[in-house]
Order: sequence, then C-alpha cells, then structure tokens
Amino acid sequence: MMDPAVVLVLSLSCLLLLSLWKQISGKGKLPPGPTPLPIIGNMLQLDVNNISKSLSNLSKVYGSVFTVYFGKKPTVVLHGYEAVKEALIDRGEEFSGRGILPVIEKFKMGKGVVFSTGNAWKEMRRFTLMTLRNLGMGKRSIEDRVQEEARCLVEELRKTNASLCDPTFILSCAPCNVICSIVFQNRFDYKDHNFLNIMEMLDENIRILSSPWIQLCNNFPVLLDYFPGSHNKIFKNFASLKSYIMEKIREHQVCLDINSPQNFIDYFLIKMEQEKHNPQSLFTLENLTITVSDLLGAGTETTSTTLRYALLLLLKHPEVSAKVQEEIDRVVGRDRSPCMQDRSSMPYMDALVHETQRYIDLLPTSLPHAVTCDIKFRDYLIPKDTTIVTSLTSVMRDAKQFPNPDTFDPGHFLDEKGNFKKSDYFMPFSAGKRMCAGEGLARMELFLFLTAILQKFTLKPVVNPKDIDITPVVNGLASVPPPYQLCFVPV
Repeated sequence: MMDPAVVLVLSLSCLLLLSLWKQISGKGKLPPGPTPLPIIGNMLQLDVNNISKSLSNLSKVYGSVFTVYFGKKPTVVLHGYEAVKEALIDRGEEFSGRGILPVIEKFKMGKGVVFSTGNAWKEMRRFTLMTLRNLGMGKRSIEDRVQEEARCLVEELRKTNASLCDPTFILSCAPCNVICSIVFQNRFDYKDHNFLNIMEMLDENIRILSSPWIQLCNNFPVLLDYFPGSHNKIFKNFASLKSYIMEKIREHQVCLDINSPQNFIDYFLIKMEQEKHNPQSLFTLENLTITVSDLLGAGTETTSTTLRYALLLLLKHPEVSAKVQEEIDRVVGRDRSPCMQDRSSMPYMDALVHETQRYIDLLPTSLPHAVTCDIKFRDYLIPKDTTIVTSLTSVMRDAKQFPNPDTFDPGHFLDEKGNFKKSDYFMPFSAGKRMCAGEGLARMELFLFLTAILQKFTLKPVVNPKDIDITPVVNGLASVPPPYQLCFVPV
C-alpha cells in the first residue's frame, strides 16, 4: 500500500507537469521566452515595480520579439522600433485588437472607445473622431478654447503670490476644462467642488493603476473578487464618476436641440435617437457614459502628468528654462498670448515639449494590443486574441536615434543649425490604428500651456537643482513624477 503523502505529492507533480505542458503546447509557434512556471508564469522574472525595465532585460536574451507569461496568459512582447513599426504601422489592422486589463474590464466591460475592440471599437472611434472634428478639433476654434484656458491657468498661478505650492491640481484643471468644454460645453471654476472631485478621482486612479498591486491583480484576476485592496478604490471612484456623468447627460437630454448640437453629449444623444429602432445599436446610454469617462480620463491625466513632469525637469535644468524663456521673449514677447503659429518660429520650445514626452516615457508599455486573427509574424505563429505588449521605452530610448537617451536634452530634437528635427522614433501617443485619438489636442495644449506659463513666470525651486529627484514614484501603466513644490515668480 502506497503512503497517502506520496500519492498526494505524485498527483500534484502530475498536475503541475500537465499544466506546464498545456501552457507550452497550446501556443502555436509563439516566439521564444523564459520558461513559465505553472499558474504564476514568469512573474518571478518580472519586477512589478518596473515591468518596462524587466522587458528590456529579457530582450537582451530573447531578441526583439519574445513571449512572457503574465500568470497563465502568454503575451508577445515587441521590443525596439523595427518590431513595433512592423506590427502597429505595417500590419496595423491585424494588431488593432485591445488586450484585456481585468481591473479596467471590470467597470468598462469592453465599452467606450479606449478598451473596446472589433467592430464596436471601429464604430465608436469613427464617431468620436468625427464628432471631435465637428466640435473644432484641429481647427482654430479649439485653439481659441485652449488659449482661453491658458489665460485662466496663468491667472490661477498668479494667485499663489510667488509662494510655495504643489502644482498638481492647478495643472490638472487646465486640460480637464478643455475636455469638459468639448464634452459638457462648460468649463468649471478652479475652485468648483464637483470639478475638484473629478480631478481627485482621475489623479488617484492613474496612481493606483500604475501600482505593483494592480499589476498583480491584472495577472491574477481572482484577487479582484476575493481580496481587499486599492482596486476597490478605483471601482468606487469610477462609480462616482459614472453617476456624475449620468447626471450631466440627463441635463442635456432635457434641453437638447436636435438641429443644433453643441457638445459631444448632444451629438451622441442625436445618434441614439436616429438608431433607436436598431436593437444592435452601440449608441446606448451605457456606452455614452463610458465613452465620456474615456475622454475625461485620457484628456486630463496624460496631459496634466506631462505638464507636471515638464516643470519638474525645468526646475532640475535651469539652463534649459533660461534658454526657452529667451526664445519666448524674442518670438512672442510679454504681452500677447502665444498661438500655434508661433511654434514654427520656436524650435527650442518645440524640441523641449518633444524631449519631455520622450524622456518621461509616460506609458512605458502603452496599452495592451491583441491580434485580431491567427497571424504569421516573422517566423512565428501568433493565435487570434493573443495579447501584444509594445515597449515604447525601447523606441524612445533608442541610443542610436537619441545619443545618451537617459539624459534630458532638447538637443535630441534639434539639428546642428538649431532647427527642429522630427523623428519617427517619437511615439508617446503609440502608433498605427489605435494611436491616441486626442494627439492633436494634447500637443496643442502642451505647447500653449507651457509657453504661457514660462512667458509669465520664472520657476523657483525649493532646493538646489542638483538635489531635485526626477525618478518616477510609480512606473506601471504610467510613469508618475514624485510630488514636489515650487514658486511661480512673475517676470
């Protein structure tokens, strides 16, 4: 008679071997990668505090296309410009799916424009881009709005009376107001209670989504249902945001003029009315709510975090500040508002904005993609729905393209004559079919807000620039700068 303990050990060993065999054999001919352990995959080889760095280390062993198991799920990683370009640009349609992030899937449920996929995504994206264009995106009218907000931002900074302040919320207010004016058609006072609430929730969510705990939850979704943790705070924030958006939608329903839509919600409600007899219609209140939350989140957090990081880098590099202020004085002067036309005469400012986005590497691995069908990529077979992760870090920190890539230097975007020079390796908005829909607006905001701030204020640090720490506090979904204080001294 065999000892029960031996039977148990043998049974467990067989189960583990079976699980390992299924994991490896069921994957077509996926690219090579580290051998996964049953259940936990390659999690022991990945630093959840800095996934991007772990992927860079693995690429040194396995090359530019490799497979990593986040838990039981195989993910194909694309590292370096050539692999990323080949997938997202040359074969954009096949790579246009959206990989699932379980934490976000819990409340977005595949709706909206950022986390939807297939035909639902195509239709929502087409509608969103067309509506944003109707509302002035890429036109003079949206520039007027951004300039108006830049003036409000400068006034708000003036009220700090050159005393110490943490710029986080003031810098979030400006881009959030631009997107609110597009979506709701009204901007908020910077002290408005609802407005500050929205900002607090968006800011908190991006921090939590970038934390090591959420990286674990995304790989082991069972944690979401049975464990306490910061993911519950995200769900609570999203529920509050959703009920606020619903309230605004109800207000718009009451005073909607079908012949004269004024904002994104109006356009969507009209489309809902046109499609009310179509049972398959994507134009539902639920989809409207989630699309608006996508626009608010994407339109606020990315731009405000970039602005916040830009000011921190300028505090660290006073020589860059001085040079850019000299250019602003020469081209714009002190009295009139900067405009987009100035950009062509301001190569250093243009280079500064680009270098900030390159250096801070805001979304190091972008949002996950997925392949929309079984595909042959290089010599590998990637099954439909396999998650694809693109390392934007590996593109924007390419040493051949950007000498000394770990150094902050606007010169990376200037030629020997001091003219602005473009780079195909500049991909902060990702690339291809799922490229950020608000790229044009974000670039306009970064240029106009930063120019307006530096036109009117000198940035004064609290400590010696040499002692300023610019290391991100979290580096998961996003790279978030450490909190800091400064004085805005009027020039």
